[in-house]
Amino acid sequence: MNVLDSPIEYLKGVGPARGELLKKELQIFTQGDLLFHFPYRYIDRTQFHRIADLNEQSGYVQLRGVLRSLDTVGEGRKKRMTGRFRDASGMIELVWFTGLPWLQKHLVVGKEYVVFGRVTAFREQLNIPHPEMEAVQADQVQPSVVFDPVYASTEKLNTKGLDVKTRRRLIKNLLEKITAADLPENLPAEWLGRFRFPCRLQAVQSIHFPRNQQDLDAARNRLKFEELFFLQLRILQLKQHRHQASQGYVFERIGEYFNTFFHQYLPFELTGAQKRVVKEIRRDLGSGKQMNRLLQGDVGSGKTMVALLCMLMALDNGYQACMMAPTEILAQQHFQSIVGYLKDMQVNVALLTGTVKGKKRQVILEQLRDGTLQILVGTHALLEDPVVFHRLGLAITDEQHRFGVVQRARLWTKGHPLPPHVLVMTATPIPRTLAMTLYGDLDVSVIDELPPGRKPIQTIHRTESHRLRVFGFMKQEIAKGRQIYVVYPLIEESETLDLQNLQEGYEALSREFPPPQYHISVVHGRMKPADKEFEMQRFIKGQTQIMVATTVIEVGVNVPNASVMIIENTERFGLSQLHQLRGRVGRGAEQSYCILMTDHKLSQEARQRIQTMVQTNDGFAIAEADLKLRGPGDIEGTRQSGLLNLRLADLARDGRILQTAREMALRVLEQDPELALPQHETLRKQVEYDRNAGKPWARIS
Repeated sequence: MNVLDSPIEYLKGVGPARGELLKKELQIFTQGDLLFHFPYRYIDRTQFHRIADLNEQSGYVQLRGVLRSLDTVGEGRKKRMTGRFRDASGMIELVWFTGLPWLQKHLVVGKEYVVFGRVTAFREQLNIPHPEMEAVQADQVQPSVVFDPVYASTEKLNTKGLDVKTRRRLIKNLLEKITAADLPENLPAEWLGRFRFPCRLQAVQSIHFPRNQQDLDAARNRLKFEELFFLQLRILQLKQHRHQASQGYVFERIGEYFNTFFHQYLPFELTGAQKRVVKEIRRDLGSGKQMNRLLQGDVGSGKTMVALLCMLMALDNGYQACMMAPTEILAQQHFQSIVGYLKDMQVNVALLTGTVKGKKRQVILEQLRDGTLQILVGTHALLEDPVVFHRLGLAITDEQHRFGVVQRARLWTKGHPLPPHVLVMTATPIPRTLAMTLYGDLDVSVIDELPPGRKPIQTIHRTESHRLRVFGFMKQEIAKGRQIYVVYPLIEESETLDLQNLQEGYEALSREFPPPQYHISVVHGRMKPADKEFEMQRFIKGQTQIMVATTVIEVGVNVPNASVMIIENTERFGLSQLHQLRGRVGRGAEQSYCILMTDHKLSQEARQRIQTMVQTNDGFAIAEADLKLRGPGDIEGTRQSGLLNLRLADLARDGRILQTAREMALRVLEQDPELALPQHETLRKQVEYDRNAGKPWARIS
């Protein structure tokens, strides 16, 4: 057996008890898992900051000094521990809120420590919350190594003798006994010279214990490339196999439905981007292979029109089409848009949601089975067993990141005998690096152009001290006949508090905008669907001028007359969500505004988010900024993919490496789809190893 496949408990210094702990806390089951559990940072033994030079913007710092005092403050949940830490230049406070018993036992006042953490300010005093502490040994005058690796840890690991120092020792033990035979090269020899990569064993040794910065950079580049290359290779193989194996219905003709609508009832000229996307989809639908395409388009770019044209192609070829949306509001919106566009044509369209019951539901299900119902729009209700199509040829999913992979796959099973063509749409622009990874096995179309005549939305940041001026501006806009959204955050952990905020906001607005001159709608997630719909309709019909809402209106509300979006507590929203909310206005020909309301005190990250919103309306630029600020794991909907378990590569920062890795994977598969050539033997072995190890190459389509 390869050393790296051996159970972790057999490694010298681990044993059964520690082995169990590593499995539970870090999912480290084998010695190979430990080897590929890379450091997330390094202590550079030669570089330290001076306390006197620190300020609120210093970010993460490394200090060397003496712990002068350690005190426990407060009671119950407010209990915390503070320490005064001094170097030759000054003093700073260290503070901890958890793990206090362990700290009391292990930290020694008067001892010298290396401290690492992020500088923050509380009541204008600098401090470092939850710093990492490492005692300086008495004989440690000149460091023997420049870089010491630091590994992700937990309180349990630290208390049970598996702290960072012990883990360093375990990895040293492991590296001493493995050879190149245990860690065979998995890239062609020619690539090592071409990209100046170290061999695989050397790269792994250097990522844990680099001798200098050049060694560390070379090891990182090599291992990031390797990780991204094999990820891309597997995704592209999936795409290749799908194109070869997935038979699909052939939509041979563009007929009466499409032509009549396009030439007689199309309400506006399509943009160049819409025309290009329709051509790409039409090509897929006539290819005889099942279409599996992602359609990206910013808010207001006209995805619904593209979806409708595709559905008419299905109808022209004797098939039914369906469109699934994540919320009742959005499904209703799509249904009304489609019915409105097709009002002068003989097309049978129906809406199916959880609230459609009794006889009405029965009629829809019967017409669906006998084929007289041509287009069905709905929510998750489309996935239920009683929903049986006569001949489903096209399935469209909107805001697809809100559905699980299994849910979307269930829609495929509604087609018979072949699966329907699939179009998944999103108004959440996905950064190129993320799309390449998450959706690499899909064909991607992008609508990157807004309809003509749309004016860019003006985005303005205001604080509480400007509240009266904002009220005055709202009154001016209402006097022009415009309508206004006022949106409050709704975050599950503090739902009661948030609803209270919304209620207080509504009361304040009611005092400032009293009836009969003004009327206000209120919509939030706790309301019954019928009440929500009633309030929505009042606003849509212009019976109310202001809608106070939570983020239930983030998608699916289309009121061209609404020209102002006011977002309260902006600092509590992510960039992607702010951009979605802003997209609710700017749908008519008039100038629209988005006002971002915040408190005076903002974190650095909140400031960056607001600055990004004020500077650009480009959804793709915002998505890139969001990726850099939050990392890919937090971008909405990406957690379900199973593709982001990256050990080292960072999609926000490693776009260039990803691009090179993808180009090399494409080149290899074009030349040798089955990896059968002698020069690709190392690649084939690694792919087989990954497949046997059960790596999570889940598809997201």
